[in-house]
Amino acid sequence: MEMDLEKRTLRKVSWRIVPFIMLLYFIAYIDRVNIGFASLTMKTDLGFTSSMLGFGAGIFFWGYFMFEVPSNIVLHKVGARLWIARVMVTWGIISAMMAFVQGPTSFYVIRFLLGAAEAGFFPGIILYLSYWFPARHRAGVTAFFMAAAPISTALGSPLSAALLEMNGVMGLRGWQWMFILEAIPALVLGVVVFFHMTDKPEKAKWLKDDERAWLVNVMNVETASRATSGAKHGIISGLANPRVLALSLIYFGTSAGLYTLGIWAPQIIRQLGVSSMTTGLLNAIPPVVSVVAMIFWSRHSDRTGERTWHVVLACVAAAIGLVVAAVANSIVGLIAALTLVNIGISCAKPPLWTMPTMFLSGAAAATGIATINSIGNLGGFAGPAMIGWMKDRTGSFAGGLYFVAGLLVLSAVLTLLLARSQKAPVTHGNAAAH
Repeated sequence: MEMDLEKRTLRKVSWRIVPFIMLLYFIAYIDRVNIGFASLTMKTDLGFTSSMLGFGAGIFFWGYFMFEVPSNIVLHKVGARLWIARVMVTWGIISAMMAFVQGPTSFYVIRFLLGAAEAGFFPGIILYLSYWFPARHRAGVTAFFMAAAPISTALGSPLSAALLEMNGVMGLRGWQWMFILEAIPALVLGVVVFFHMTDKPEKAKWLKDDERAWLVNVMNVETASRATSGAKHGIISGLANPRVLALSLIYFGTSAGLYTLGIWAPQIIRQLGVSSMTTGLLNAIPPVVSVVAMIFWSRHSDRTGERTWHVVLACVAAAIGLVVAAVANSIVGLIAALTLVNIGISCAKPPLWTMPTMFLSGAAAATGIATINSIGNLGGFAGPAMIGWMKDRTGSFAGGLYFVAGLLVLSAVLTLLLARSQKAPVTHGNAAAH
């Protein structure tokens, strides 16, 4: 009977929450990386060098870094419904403003403001999931949420390439139309969030009484068990915990890999002499494969309760893919290498994100998750900026790709060191969270 109640409740919660937050992240990720496609024509129109493009694309993460922790603390206090709605409306407005960039300075300023506006969205959702799903189910649920990133690349690449073809319509460039039209869904969904999202299980009127009571009880028991096992709750605990800082550095490498793909993959593919539309279609192949791999990998991590090696092996695979991509001179070889990078990056993240909520709760979870995401996402600045800088100096993407591969190897090593230095709370989901 208890098992039937658990299945029924979690199925209902999953159908209510997961597709919706996937849609939100889908839109967020498109608005974050569509600069990669815009650059196919915008770079020439505005006279940007590769260094300018890499720096401007990456400065987004400094805005993200500075406002991430305060944003997640506010979310924890006022609730996800109100705060996620605010985040989406402001980033939609600023994303549309990208269409009116005039030169490097306005490009840098608007990208920075976009990062500041979006700060708190991703860690806010990770925190939100910890309110609704028991720890043993969280990697699988997180995987579905995060699948929105590769799916948005798969669907967004051909869409962005098609919008570039609107060049000259009403006197605007194709890349200007792309920024304007792709910003509209964020504004619309920001309003939908306000009316659709439920802050906590206690407020879920769409659950039956027994379902709501079961979920509230299970989540309260987990919170209490973290308290008795020495889990940290305060804001300072979330910021100062050495495991949080270690996970931030691990996440740094995976973010460098993710945004290297998001921002530079279109240009890396385009240099082999294909059109913008073909680039869009080819760029859609690797993320489709990675979605399937990520869901399989995350479910395996949940089933076995093992987290460490699921992160390590994925990081190593991505690093190998980047090295191969650096030397690939055929379309087939390059797409195969980028597919391996996509699989590795996508598979590393869900098991990695189960780790903080095993030893943090309450305000510490809000600040800890935001700290990991904000510091870690600076990899989204380091990777793309280094690739742009190396491309201007050497004429090749290879040096920058080797650099990002090195960061991913470092992430794998740090994950192993973290697992060795800590007991079960980091290494095994079952021991820590059940």
